[in-house]
Amino acid sequence: MAQVRLENVSKIYPGGVQAVFPMDLEIDHGEFAVLVGPSGCGKSTTLRMIAGLEDITGGTVRIGDRIVNDVEPRDRNIAMVFQSYALYPHMTVRDNLAFGLKMRKTPRAEIDRRVTEASGMLGIAELLDRKPRALSGGQRQRVALGRALVRNPDVFLFDEPLSNLDAKMRVQMRTEIARIHHRLGATMIYVTHDQTEAMTLGQRIVVMKDGVVQQVAAPLELYERPVNRFVAGFIGSPAMNFLPGRISRDGGLVFLSEGAERPFPLPAGFTPPPAALDGPVVLGIRPEHVVVATGAAMAFETPVQVIEALGNETQLYFEVAGRQFVVRAPGKLTPAVEESMGLALQAEHIHVFEGGPEGRTLA
Repeated sequence: MAQVRLENVSKIYPGGVQAVFPMDLEIDHGEFAVLVGPSGCGKSTTLRMIAGLEDITGGTVRIGDRIVNDVEPRDRNIAMVFQSYALYPHMTVRDNLAFGLKMRKTPRAEIDRRVTEASGMLGIAELLDRKPRALSGGQRQRVALGRALVRNPDVFLFDEPLSNLDAKMRVQMRTEIARIHHRLGATMIYVTHDQTEAMTLGQRIVVMKDGVVQQVAAPLELYERPVNRFVAGFIGSPAMNFLPGRISRDGGLVFLSEGAERPFPLPAGFTPPPAALDGPVVLGIRPEHVVVATGAAMAFETPVQVIEALGNETQLYFEVAGRQFVVRAPGKLTPAVEESMGLALQAEHIHVFEGGPEGRTLA
């Protein structure tokens, strides 16, 4: 295990394209950290700079006690698992697992011990004599993971390793990776664009956008206390609902959404941040924090446009002031399309953001 520290690390490609703006990040011994964000946000570039596959433009990369800026990837004692399995097709699973150790002149007995241990941990012991063409996608990814395990590295690096798998296999492999981390207590850094993977695997999550770190926090903190509108909208599925407008105390605490004909009352128990009364804001509420209501409890009434019945829950799609508004309702709720429904916002879960382009959370 080793600590990983990035100190003011940045990356500029030829032509002046800034892929990663100066960032500071510390990943502790044995921590599982996830870099997450949309395509092109700089997360894979950051991982490749840690691995030594990309030169850094500025700053310092430390693994353990060493500055590794000028250390070759093979000498950083890291193991990387890619989106592509990158297995040698002419070799058996056993030889694929052992190849890196043979190149390092590891004694044969030690190679056999590590291969046996890794294959048993991953449930591929019965596949050792097969070649990759005889394996399923999930089995190939297990072999790729095993090839990293046998090296006993200081740091494991994962670059979207599950994106080629089907939905069921992704869930299974997520569980495998989490179990391995718990068993080994190893330092792991994982890159994904899938916020579900990030939330289920990461002890801490680094949310990135356009090469800039937006927030670094534990999963629950990101969900409950996002620092800006981007993080709030990226974390959670379905995404948070946003309504731009103004909060006022005109006849009680009300919100007038842009494009709406009249304001709707905000729930009792909601206290707006003082700055929220000074100008335009964006109100945020997650679909699971909107409830079907009647009478004085409801904020507004609007017809259902789309219904997605998923069994355990029903996702209802509305239009509010010209914007899509999603509600996660109990599965037993099955309204008809165009049926008018009253909705209420849970006071303790309302978020208020600045109305400007940054969209920072108002405290």
